[in-house]
Amino acid sequence: MEIEVRLFASFRVGRFKSKRFTIDDKTKIIDILNILNIRQEELGIVLVNGKYSSIDANLNDNDVLTIFPPVAGG
Repeated sequence: MEIEVRLFASFRVGRFKSKRFTIDDKTKIIDILNILNIRQEELGIVLVNGKYSSIDANLNDNDVLTIFPPVAGG
């Protein structure tokens, strides 16, 4: 299976903007976060195919996983 991972803001530093990954059929979002060395405490929003998702959710073939750090505005 393949997925696309898109990183935003500070998560791109030293990593990438968008990258395809080959994964097993039991791969969860938390597994990808671990591969990328992104701790749960650093997370803002996680989307799968544009919809909010729990980090315990399984990923499927051709999913697009989008990862945002917390965002401050004002």
